[in-house]
Amino acid sequence: MPRHFLTGAELDAPTLAALIDRALELKQAPRSSRALAERAVGLVFEKPSTRTRLSFEVGVVELGGHPVILRGDEMQLARGEPLRDTALVLSRHLDAVGVRTGPQTTIEELARHASIPVFNMLTAEHHPCQALADLLTLREAFGTLEGLRLAYVGDGNNVARSLAVLGTLAGVQVVIASPEGYELAGGHGAALVREPAEAVAGAHAVYTDVWVSMGDEETAAARRAALARYRVDDALLDRARPDAIALHDLPAHAGEEITAEVLYGSRQRIWDQAENRRHAQKALLEWLLP
Repeated sequence: MPRHFLTGAELDAPTLAALIDRALELKQAPRSSRALAERAVGLVFEKPSTRTRLSFEVGVVELGGHPVILRGDEMQLARGEPLRDTALVLSRHLDAVGVRTGPQTTIEELARHASIPVFNMLTAEHHPCQALADLLTLREAFGTLEGLRLAYVGDGNNVARSLAVLGTLAGVQVVIASPEGYELAGGHGAALVREPAEAVAGAHAVYTDVWVSMGDEETAAARRAALARYRVDDALLDRARPDAIALHDLPAHAGEEITAEVLYGSRQRIWDQAENRRHAQKALLEWLLP
C-alpha cells in the first residue's frame, strides 16, 4: 500500500519529529539528496498558488526528480472524468501526486484509487504541508517544539485545523481564538477560546491567516466585521512572551489580519515560513517515496 499524506494524522509523533529533523538537514544542504532521481512527481493545481507551486516544483528538482505541473482546467477532470479514472491514469505515469483542490473528499477519493502516494497541497479542510513548515520554523526559532505555546488568532479554517492536528502531535500547545461562528469545529487537540488576549498570553508564537479566503468572497464584509478585533499588531504581540514571533502562511493583507509593522518588522518569521515550505516538503517527499 502506498503512503499518503492527506491530513497529517497519517504520522505518529516519532515520524513527525524525524521529518522536522530531516528538513533541518535539507535546509543546510538543499541539493544533498537524490531521493527522487529518475522519478516524476505530479502537482495538480485546481486552486491558484504561489508558495505551494514554487516550493514543490523547486523541491522536486533539488531532490533530482521531475515535477509535472497539471492545471485543473487543462485536465479531463474539468470535463467530468471520474476521479477514479484520473487516479488510475496518474498511477500509471507518476511516482507520486500532490493535489491542491477544494473538497477534502476529492483528494480522499483519489488516494483511495491510486497505487502511488497522494499528498495534500491544500484543501478546504486541511493544509498539512503548511503546518510542517510552521513546525520547522518554530524549531529553528526556539530549538525545540515540546512545550511551546502557539496562539492562532482568527478564523478556524484549514490552516488552524492542520496546526491543531500536527502541532498537538509535536507536543506544541495550540490555542485558537475565534469569534462566534468562526470556531474550529472539533478542536483537534487545540484549546478553543474567544479572546485574542487569552490565546496569546505566554505564547511563543502568534499566528494569523487572511480573513477572506478563496471561496469566501460573497461573505467578505461580514467576515471582516466579525474578525476586526482579531488583528495581529504590536499591541497583541506585547501580550505574548518577550521573545514571541509572529507567523502567517501568506498571502497577507497588511492592515487587515496583520499590520504592516508586524508583517515586515523584526518580530516575525513569516518569510522564513515561506522558505521552509520547500525544505519541509522535501523531507515529506523522501518519506512518501523511500
